[in-house]
Amino acid sequence: MSFYYIFQNGKIILKEDGSIPEAAEIDGLRQHFVNAGCVDKEDKDGDRWAELEMTAKLPDGFDACERRGCWTAVGEEQFFRIGKAFHYMDWQRLHKYCGKCGAQNVFDPGEGAMKCLACGELFYPVISPAIIVCVEKEGKILLGHGVNFPAGRYSVLAGFVEPGESLEECVAREVYEESRIRVKNIKYFTSQPWPFPRSLMLGFIAEWESGDICPDTTEVTDVRWFAPHEIPEYYRGVSISAKLIEDFIKRHTKY
Repeated sequence: MSFYYIFQNGKIILKEDGSIPEAAEIDGLRQHFVNAGCVDKEDKDGDRWAELEMTAKLPDGFDACERRGCWTAVGEEQFFRIGKAFHYMDWQRLHKYCGKCGAQNVFDPGEGAMKCLACGELFYPVISPAIIVCVEKEGKILLGHGVNFPAGRYSVLAGFVEPGESLEECVAREVYEESRIRVKNIKYFTSQPWPFPRSLMLGFIAEWESGDICPDTTEVTDVRWFAPHEIPEYYRGVSISAKLIEDFIKRHTKY
């Protein structure tokens, strides 16, 4: 049994019951495929991804669903399989032409890269590393309200790694830029692929060292310290941000 991870306008196509269609169930969609490929390059007979024409009408029994929220229907394992499939689809979609000479690229299965037909340049899947950090001070956690968050929602601070930075340097810089807080004792927590669209989230825990909060209003509208019983609304589920917050609550709650 193999699954088909089909995408249209950034959304994942699921069956009406919220499950991922199998290869035998998508005959009505194949004619509208723009591109397709293997989810696991070492398994050519396994799961597949496909990009659907933007205007193609879905047959009865299928729905287009937001990828970020589909984990409640498909489960954590399939949520990350969807992410992997989308990453490959989006990478090939954005690398149809060579950035060096402008000629057409084709997928080279041996290299796992897009290859220029003219100059031979190779373009491998792009992965953007980003840090996300739980900063603690005297039993409280530092949370910020992002400029694009719904009202009342907060999260731990995060940001993309810049050229020439170590991960620890990125943690220190991002926290300072968004809150004017200096941190110390930066420790690795865990990592997670996050295909929105192509990130690798690297989680850390750090301690406050100095400084008073002064939020950077371009990225966060508010930054505060919260005790475990004061945690506001946050994005729950499979995200590493939720895991960091819930780990903090567990470690600082007395039973």
